[in-house]
Amino acid sequence: MAIQYKTPAQMGIMARAGVVVEAALEAARGAAVIGATTADIDAAAARVIAAAGATSNFLGYHGFPATTCVSVNDEVVHGIPGDRVLYDGDVVSIDCGAIVDGWHGDSAITVILGDHPDPADVALNEATRTALWAGIAALSRASRLGEVGAAIEDVAIAAGVHPIDGYIGHGIGTEMHQDPDVLNYRVRARLAKVRPGMCVAIEPMFVRGTSESHVLEDDWTVVSADGSRAAHWEHSIAVHDGGIWVLTASDGGAEGLRRFGVVPVAVE
Repeated sequence: MAIQYKTPAQMGIMARAGVVVEAALEAARGAAVIGATTADIDAAAARVIAAAGATSNFLGYHGFPATTCVSVNDEVVHGIPGDRVLYDGDVVSIDCGAIVDGWHGDSAITVILGDHPDPADVALNEATRTALWAGIAALSRASRLGEVGAAIEDVAIAAGVHPIDGYIGHGIGTEMHQDPDVLNYRVRARLAKVRPGMCVAIEPMFVRGTSESHVLEDDWTVVSADGSRAAHWEHSIAVHDGGIWVLTASDGGAEGLRRFGVVPVAVE
């Protein structure tokens, strides 16, 4: 499949979808409290997407039964919301997407419940979030996408955590998952050139233990092979003639990119 390059007008629609996703994730974050269920988180996000007149791009995707993926503790990604109750200290990753006028947005956050979380979980989550922004900053100056994966892996190495094998970022546009692949680690292969019109979802998924995983019997939920805890952060980003813009952040990523000396530029 060829890479789909977007016009500024199309990126503008994707930014509208991204703002819906951002709002849905904020509602989901608010619902992620001790004693709630993962279905409560899903319902909060679904209400925001419906109120915006947008459509979930997760619900029904290859049969997925919910609006969000909610993955707890050793669940890395693709957890199915349901009656699981959340407890003090749980690490909760929430992945969500929306469609506006046929264009997609996709983003993820991880929250840790309670006032006294395990410091190792806090460090894992901070490393994963930092890796996301390091990858986005690398994209802003990259000639090829391999530079994004290298920046993400550098953060993992420094923090003593590991990217999960086999799960990576992707292109996004009129479909949620498109070419090109966006890796979370170095490779020797020369990956796709970074060009204006490219829109990608960068999504580091780090684990405290082994980088190996397996899928549960529900055929969706990915768990770490050794039961170690995981974190997941994601944003959708547009590359255009003037620079980059984080489509799933209402400030274009200004706050997250400040520490890297990168100033996002809105799509005109």
